[in-house]
Amino acid sequence: MYDWLNALPKAELHLHLEGSLEPELLFALAERNKIALPWNDVEALRSAYAFNNLQEFLDLYYAGANVLRHEQDFYDLTWAYLLKCKEQNVIHTEPFFDPQTHTDRGIPFEVVLRGIKQALVDGEKQLGISHGLILSFLRHLSEEEAFKTLEQAVPFRDAFIAVGLDSSEMGHPPSKFQRVFDKARSEGYLTVAHAGEEGPPEYIWEALDLLKIQRIDHGVRAIEDERLMQRIIDEQIPLTVCPLSNTKLCVFDDMRQHNILQMLERGVKVTVNSDDPAYFGGYVTENFAALHASLGMTQEQAKRLAQNSLDARLV
Repeated sequence: MYDWLNALPKAELHLHLEGSLEPELLFALAERNKIALPWNDVEALRSAYAFNNLQEFLDLYYAGANVLRHEQDFYDLTWAYLLKCKEQNVIHTEPFFDPQTHTDRGIPFEVVLRGIKQALVDGEKQLGISHGLILSFLRHLSEEEAFKTLEQAVPFRDAFIAVGLDSSEMGHPPSKFQRVFDKARSEGYLTVAHAGEEGPPEYIWEALDLLKIQRIDHGVRAIEDERLMQRIIDEQIPLTVCPLSNTKLCVFDDMRQHNILQMLERGVKVTVNSDDPAYFGGYVTENFAALHASLGMTQEQAKRLAQNSLDARLV
């Protein structure tokens, strides 16, 4: 079944490039950039990947991103992810990147963007993987900081297709960024947002009504609100669900509790994605395989999930 799932043509719509930084590449970049790490070796780092919640993961995620300093580092990060896409027959990807994670460390916006974008362009030419890049605002930072990032992005208007919202969800509702998203839409960007992962269904309502998003990233808690579920079904609003991430971060205690197939059978346009695969134990095919192993996902359901991902592309 793994080989069959791997061969299925797929799109990935929820992937944080910084979260695809595998321990081996992290150590290689640290050595190249002469950065001391708090872990002795790759295995010590891997053993640190035991998270009780989203915040514990984010703390490690931001520590890992510190090795990314130069344009070549961002190129290498993105290229390594694209090679994995090729291996797993991901024919289209719409990855997120978090410029604030890097600009707050003094890395110029254009250094980050040039490295990522060049790899994506090369991936299209050499690997046949089409793409659309999404700039994500860090929601634990201020509205003012998000506006500043949007201003930095506007001169590079053609480099990406949409803005998103990620990082610590609780206490940072979508409404905090309504004016930023209004401005982004006026500049011609599409919009997506993380909502309903740890946050309540109300956050999904806000993302839809205030941020006017095209897709909900995560959204698994929509099932707690029947009126919201009906809206998502009626309007065919895609959900970019990340099963391994949801269990690793304790949104569900066990994969057997996951609601993705339940939502699929209700008519929700759910998709399967890997989120931060270096930290959560697998890329897209591993996420599909986990659904088969724990929930008995059939080939017919897998085909529908894969088709949903292709249908839900922004470009």
